[in-house]
Amino acid sequence: MELKRCFDPVVDQNTRLLVLGSLPGDKSLAVQEYYGNRQNKFWALMSEVIGQELVPLAYPARLDVLLKHGVGLWDVVAEAHRKGSLDSNIKNRRENDLRVLLKSLPNIRAIAFNGGTAGQLGLKVLGEMAGDYQIVILPSSSPAHTLRYADKAAAWLDLRLHLAADKQATGAQR
Repeated sequence: MELKRCFDPVVDQNTRLLVLGSLPGDKSLAVQEYYGNRQNKFWALMSEVIGQELVPLAYPARLDVLLKHGVGLWDVVAEAHRKGSLDSNIKNRRENDLRVLLKSLPNIRAIAFNGGTAGQLGLKVLGEMAGDYQIVILPSSSPAHTLRYADKAAAWLDLRLHLAADKQATGAQR
């Protein structure tokens, strides 16, 4: 079984919402892009959340737009052995140090986990520190999670509340 590694975090000092996946799938690893599998609905869902179309943009532009909207990306699992792309096949994993990253980013107020596996593992890594953030466990954007797109979108649209509330709070502090 092949050892697979996550990508570097996509964050900056203005990141208010951190979206955490589990570990990139084979298609994402092949193209070296977060959510690089064109069947994955992440970019379409985030387009709805931020109100700006991401799908037709080049990958670097997608990341730039997310950052401008205060959204960062990373994965809970740093590396693991996994046959294929299913989270259920993750073995011998090593988690990313989410706590260190979060301590370096003082504006993060909410953490959204893209799927149940990311949520389960991520909450374990965060431990008591999870209580310092608004936590959202989203239905996975993966094509393997067969929930209807409309149902996924309804849950993902709740992220707007976290971004809007944080934007207002940040503005009120200035």
